[in-house]
Amino acid sequence: MQQSNTGSRAYLISIVMVAVLGGLLFGYDTAVISGAEKGLQAFFRGAGDFQYTDMMHGFTSSSALIGCILGSAFSGLFASKLGRKRSLIFAGVCFFISAWGSMYPESWLLPDGVATWDLLIVFNFYRILGGIGVGMASAICPMYIGEVAPSNIRGMLVSWNQFAIIFGQLVVYFVNFLILGENANPIYDAAGAIANMADAEWTITTGWRYMFGSECVPALLFTILICFVPETPRYLVMIGRDDSAMNVLSRINGSKAAQEILTEIKNTITVKTEKLFSYGFMCIFVGIMLSVFQQAVGINAVLYYAPRIFKDMGMDNEMVFTVVMGVINILFTLVAIFNVEKLGRKPLLIGGSIGMAIGAFGVAITFGQPGMEMVTAISIMVYSASFMFSWGPITWVLIAEIFPNTIRGAAVAIAVAFQWIFNFIVSSSFVPMFNMHLTPGDDFGHWFTYSLYAIICVLAALFVWKLVPETKGKTLEDMTKLWRKNK
Repeated sequence: MQQSNTGSRAYLISIVMVAVLGGLLFGYDTAVISGAEKGLQAFFRGAGDFQYTDMMHGFTSSSALIGCILGSAFSGLFASKLGRKRSLIFAGVCFFISAWGSMYPESWLLPDGVATWDLLIVFNFYRILGGIGVGMASAICPMYIGEVAPSNIRGMLVSWNQFAIIFGQLVVYFVNFLILGENANPIYDAAGAIANMADAEWTITTGWRYMFGSECVPALLFTILICFVPETPRYLVMIGRDDSAMNVLSRINGSKAAQEILTEIKNTITVKTEKLFSYGFMCIFVGIMLSVFQQAVGINAVLYYAPRIFKDMGMDNEMVFTVVMGVINILFTLVAIFNVEKLGRKPLLIGGSIGMAIGAFGVAITFGQPGMEMVTAISIMVYSASFMFSWGPITWVLIAEIFPNTIRGAAVAIAVAFQWIFNFIVSSSFVPMFNMHLTPGDDFGHWFTYSLYAIICVLAALFVWKLVPETKGKTLEDMTKLWRKNK
């Protein structure tokens, strides 16, 4: 009787943790290439029927991003037609097939261990398939959590998805380290030949396969477990299954509160779907710009190229600094998780934007200055930490919250697709900007890049202050009323 009146917090946490596994796979899949790419490059350089160029390797290393854009773009269609749960099952299957196929792209059809043009095409197909899973999970996991969570803890629970992404990246770094073991990545001499073939041979033939294949374990676990979680009550109401929605709501919120929530959902869902701009242009614009700013502040350029950045600072132990930054990222993500319901979404975003601007300007001013290396390193970490308690998790929270029920699937898909597009733009433009010189040997590129990121951070703070609604303590149905009123 107690449970029927108050609901089961344990039940809520159990289904949210399953959905959060999708975030872990998101981080795992996007970061696994960091450990595997050198061995993979050397393997395909040994091809006999084509020349594997640096441009080809760049495409191969980032091919998953193509899938991410596709997966996020179609996530709305999948979420609306198949439901949130079945869409996540599909994403899990994509993760598993991609992991297995990337490990063994020959698939008993092509010659084992022989690098060919056909094998390269097949490998990239599997990586793009994994990217589709990442894109779908990145959109639907926070949507799922947002639609099952009570309004008073929704922000905290959605924030756990960002924690899982960062944690997944750290897990795969550790897994790659263990797989590599005493073996070495290939090192090239001035002529372009592998100088340490004896030490790197296992990495070139086998190591990269194990790194990709290691994702099979969490992918299979996620796919199995997601089959046992319920569909979200908002989607169940949209397809006319009110009794099933009431059952889920009762288990989470208690029977009395469930009836009130169900009535409110039904009052805001008059049709299964509405046109995208039914609530005005501003509703969609705010969601898209949240995604654009999350990437345009330049954080992924820092996360993807951290060792390169610390090395250019003059640090001899760049990997140690990278690990330290990773730990700091985890800790400050927890700051967001435990404060998002106390402080609200907007204060965290604005505070994080200011912190990032200070950190980025600090890097711009001190980079390359003799004796200022530690100040530069601290500035980088301030920049990264500020992102982790603000734009990292809170963007996902808001994207899961701000859209009305009847357009949420399509609107989230568009917002997340813009996120992946700008992820690609920022990541691909970082190295050329960073290496720009006005005169030989100057640090103009370093100054320009981080000054640009700092200015964007300031613009992001102004955008949040003026245009982003506060969603703290509001139900998802309240957002429907807000946008309808402001239309």
